[in-house]
Amino acid sequence: MKKVSGRALCALALAVVLVLGLAAFALKYAVSAGDWVTFPGSPHIYAGANLDCGVVTDRAGALLLDTTDGRTYSENAATRASTMHILGDRYGYISAPLLSVYADDLIGYSKVQGLYGQQLGDAAAQLTISADVQNAALSALAGYRGTIGVYNYQTGEILCAVTSPSYDPDNMPDVENDTTGAYNGVYVNRLFSTTYTPGSIFKLVTAAAALENIEDIQTRQFRCDGACVIGGQQIICNGVHGTLDFAAALAHSCNVVFGQVAQELGAKTLQKYAQKLGLTDSFSCDGYKTAAGVVDLSKADDGDVAWAGIGQYTDQVNAYAFLRYMGVIAGGGEAAEPYLMQSVRVGESMRYEAETRTTGQLLGEQAAAQLTVMMRNDVSSIYGDWQFGGLNVCAKSGTAEIEGQAAHAMFAGFVQDAAYPLAFVVFVENGGSGSGVAAPIAAKVLAACVQAMANS
Repeated sequence: MKKVSGRALCALALAVVLVLGLAAFALKYAVSAGDWVTFPGSPHIYAGANLDCGVVTDRAGALLLDTTDGRTYSENAATRASTMHILGDRYGYISAPLLSVYADDLIGYSKVQGLYGQQLGDAAAQLTISADVQNAALSALAGYRGTIGVYNYQTGEILCAVTSPSYDPDNMPDVENDTTGAYNGVYVNRLFSTTYTPGSIFKLVTAAAALENIEDIQTRQFRCDGACVIGGQQIICNGVHGTLDFAAALAHSCNVVFGQVAQELGAKTLQKYAQKLGLTDSFSCDGYKTAAGVVDLSKADDGDVAWAGIGQYTDQVNAYAFLRYMGVIAGGGEAAEPYLMQSVRVGESMRYEAETRTTGQLLGEQAAAQLTVMMRNDVSSIYGDWQFGGLNVCAKSGTAEIEGQAAHAMFAGFVQDAAYPLAFVVFVENGGSGSGVAAPIAAKVLAACVQAMANS
């Protein structure tokens, strides 16, 4: 009798363990089934590290990638190269996290039906980028390493997300054995994953802080004799500007004035604004995790703060984060968050459609309006409206000094036009002059954006 009773207790214990195990599995399935199905090791939906399921088009419906039978890229070689860092290559050397994020939608999966995409037809993803703009941007970089980003600061749609160098995934070069240096850093997406010394475009951060914290900043007169000493360090300017006000100091990119203003603001305030405006944050954009910028003034003396306010010292910014900041100024202190994926359909079913989200108010409306006027003056008085084909461009150039190398060329800003609400960044590694190299590149890309928006 004791044996029977013991066996019954064992059977009961086993039954309890089985029930608990099934409950645990059901809970795990409910939480993680989508991750199991879309795991990158799945041979059914991945090739290498990249998702292979469905058709991907640009904002105008132009084919970028068809994975219904292997990977078929655009017929246009330029488009294949200019979009590779978004779509990934054939072998997973360059990943496409954008597609992985929307894997559930692209493959047509639900916890009840499982993989049902084949029953409804091929998945179709439409991106916000324009193939024509991508091509224009990669062509304009003309072999320079760097990145160009353009987005609609009212809706959040990214029209351009180009990084260079790149290559045609249908004609992959021997990157590992290349001795020319043409493909150095080709596996890095420079828009999202890299930080740069910003140079004088960072003066737009110093200016924002000054406009909100120094009461008489716009009426004050400054003096530039070509250099000054702050905290025992010599601050050298790019010219002798004489007497000038704050707007003229930004237009002429006067290091003397901005070094003095940065010192007056102090390390805590300058660092606070870099953080407040998102320049030290890491963002997530449709699967891309951006590199966090660095503005660390915790051990800076007055001279270091002066150089930081000019965009040197230890300053490092990410192109995506700075693009977002340009949208914030253009939007009166608040802008749409940038995104790449417009929609996903599986058959007749709309599985995903983007919605505009905003940054929240990061800068006061008055300061944003004042900065807009100053940046507009930069273009009309220094860079030249003639470059931009009638667009109302507001911008700032930067020439970021890099020890032992040619300077990085920077140009960042936005279009003040309800029909073309575009914010942009152009970062050209070792390009030299921001106004001489990066500004003309921006002009070409903006022209392509206007054409793309007119056609859509």
